[in-house]
Amino acid sequence: MHSMVSGIVQQLPVMEAFYTIQGEGFHQGKAAYFIRLGGCDVGCVWCDVKESWDAAKHPQKSIDSIVSDAKQFPGRIAVITGGEPLMHDCSSLTKELHKASFNTHIETSGAYLLSGIWDWICLSPKKFKEPLPGILPYANELKVVIYNKTDFEWAEKYAALVSSTCKLYMQPEWTRSASVTPLIISYIKNHPEWEFSLQIHKYIDVP
Repeated sequence: MHSMVSGIVQQLPVMEAFYTIQGEGFHQGKAAYFIRLGGCDVGCVWCDVKESWDAAKHPQKSIDSIVSDAKQFPGRIAVITGGEPLMHDCSSLTKELHKASFNTHIETSGAYLLSGIWDWICLSPKKFKEPLPGILPYANELKVVIYNKTDFEWAEKYAALVSSTCKLYMQPEWTRSASVTPLIISYIKNHPEWEFSLQIHKYIDVP
């Protein structure tokens, strides 16, 4: 479990929160409550939640109300995503989620300092704004979105920097899936330390 402590934050901008099935990566297929925080300046051209970028457009919610909403559902995995969730101090949120018996997962580009107490850190580095070195040893999962052929080299750059126990995933960028998927399959067959991550939620039509 990884912890970085800073100031107390009592409210966070929440774009949306929903109970669904985790569609990607190591925990694929598990029931999870997603909390999508507003705010991101990483600027991925292919981002499918660009409406999350401006934090000011999303209501500030108290930590208590965020956790209370999560507790309405039986699953006890809470996934904090964005936007870029580490633009905010996640310490209070993760502390209260743990009190409510949640496992805390984060999906982050790593472009901001790590805050919060996490049971699972999924690092998805982006060329548009590279991760800070400090998060790399803590990543449990490295998930690299493959958009074109140069992204394989990008993936290996970060695979060499994370811990030896970090799970390695390549995931096709959704709009280029047809052209990129065969390249990923071929790459993984030649580099079996990597695994294929597919966005199954887009196939089974859940959030």
